Amino acid sequence: MSEATGKYSITMPQDIAEAARARSGPSGLSAYVAAAVARQVERDNLNELIAVGEAEHGPVTDEEIQALRDELHRARQQQGRGRADAA
Repeated sequence: MSEATGKYSITMPQDIAEAARARSGPSGLSAYVAAAVARQVERDNLNELIAVGEAEHGPVTDEEIQALRDELHRARQQQGRGRADAA
């Protein structure tokens, strides 16, 4: 069963609307815009979570961010090697 939908009127710059329509493909402009809005809501939720965490624990340093990026990079490399070994 699909989610309930509603019809909304929005206003946006014409060049953005035309670019979105050109990229929307067979799913159509409405699905493309809905996916973009869903991503923005996720980002807003993450930003709120970060703000709460930073209020409680202080801001995240550039060094901490880089350490986590490095860890993620290593995990992705290991995951890639695991796929190659399984093939």
